[in-house]
Amino acid sequence: MSTADAQGAGATQHAVGARGPSAARARLLRTAAELFYADGVRAVGVDRVIAEAGVTRATFYRHFPGKEALVVAYLDATDRAVRAAVGDVPQDAAAAREWLTGMTLRVADELCRPGFRGCPFINAAAEFPDPASPVRRVVRAHRDWLQDAATRALRLGGHPDPQEGGRRWTALRDGAMVAGYLDDADAARATLRDAVEDLVRSR
Repeated sequence: MSTADAQGAGATQHAVGARGPSAARARLLRTAAELFYADGVRAVGVDRVIAEAGVTRATFYRHFPGKEALVVAYLDATDRAVRAAVGDVPQDAAAAREWLTGMTLRVADELCRPGFRGCPFINAAAEFPDPASPVRRVVRAHRDWLQDAATRALRLGGHPDPQEGGRRWTALRDGAMVAGYLDDADAARATLRDAVEDLVRSR
């Protein structure tokens, strides 16, 4: 699942709540995901999201009290979609290693897709410097989940130091996300794949 697909699917899933589905909310989230990822959060105003989503201003404010709430919902929907796409870490040692390799390949494939602009969470964090902001809290929750999942997979897979391994996996992933956008995407993909293979094979 690509970042764009994850954002679109997550936006739709998140729009279905206890009060039932909301087509307008789903459309707003899907539009915001596309615009925020392509052009940056700060560069995209509420008026543009409203216009491109084809809803009224009253409809927007019925679903979101302001732009920050929309950004939080966009990131939260993306997080939910990514978690759903990769699933839980299996308990079997070999399966756990395969799971981490598979998640890494998903990241690697992202680097070479058209329109790749890096990690949406890293991008959002760069635009919201206050670590206490709601946006940064969603970013932190996603990154904690990623590292915890990698650590769990390494522990189950028999890595000698899964905590350090999880930190290394996150650093490799972050570096590849930046290099895939700024440099040679194919080279970044190959480097990430090979480095994580070495990490997973550590016993």
